[in-house]
Amino acid sequence: MTLGELTHMLEIGKYNTLEVKKLSAIGAYLVSELGDILMPTKYLPEGLRPGLMVKVFVYLDSEDRLLATTLTPKAQVGEFALLEVKDVGNVGAFLDWGLEKDLLVPFSEQPHPMHIGEKYLVRVYLDRSERIAASAKLGKFLQKTRVGLKPGEEVELTFYEFGNLGAKVIINGLYEGLVFRNELFGSYEIGAAVKGFVKKVRDDGKVDVILRKGGGHDVVGNRESLLRVLQERGGFLPVGDKTPPEVISEMFRMSKKSFKSLIGNLYKEGVIEITPEGIRLR
Repeated sequence: MTLGELTHMLEIGKYNTLEVKKLSAIGAYLVSELGDILMPTKYLPEGLRPGLMVKVFVYLDSEDRLLATTLTPKAQVGEFALLEVKDVGNVGAFLDWGLEKDLLVPFSEQPHPMHIGEKYLVRVYLDRSERIAASAKLGKFLQKTRVGLKPGEEVELTFYEFGNLGAKVIINGLYEGLVFRNELFGSYEIGAAVKGFVKKVRDDGKVDVILRKGGGHDVVGNRESLLRVLQERGGFLPVGDKTPPEVISEMFRMSKKSFKSLIGNLYKEGVIEITPEGIRLR
């Protein structure tokens, strides 16, 4: 069998649970469909012995030999991760992903040149030679069909691009979505992972998402957020009608309009008092 035919059994670039065959001076040999795999001595957990099963991450060393490790990489094959560039060489950029051998992003997988010290959101994948690599061309890894996504459904979002319309996000690690600019409360960076909700699945398959549910859920959430911040700040906040919208968004994750409506209601209920200096719990 070829390496490609066997990778469905031994998953390269992922965690595998393998049996210890024997111990040697250089490490432990683990049983796999591709033959014995070495786990070097420095990775051996205490008490390991032949016959035991051990969970390991399987990857290729610099000479393309299979190795096993108990180290935890920052991402497996099939996952997205925000990783820092350690070096740039003749074939591409090399990322720190938590293992001794750095992760290569070939130049062909870089939409823009990568620079040492900068972080980039990438997808870890197996190339045609079954080597583990990474790509910053994220769109080609996202599915075009949105099977099962429904309005109001809670989803996991990862920010990966900002534009004039708003922020592009990865939904559940599978689909592309868009958070419109007027729905972005607070500041987010590429790679930030948050929970959100499906707002609309369009006829062309595109998905609009929001960071909070609307209606009554929104009102309750805003109220709890503002009162919590007030309590944390000793019952007083120097905010009011003249506070810039971006400050309100950063502090409470709500719009200036929602903030003004909320403090008006809290004032009528006798929960807070509004002064020229700000708002205060009663």
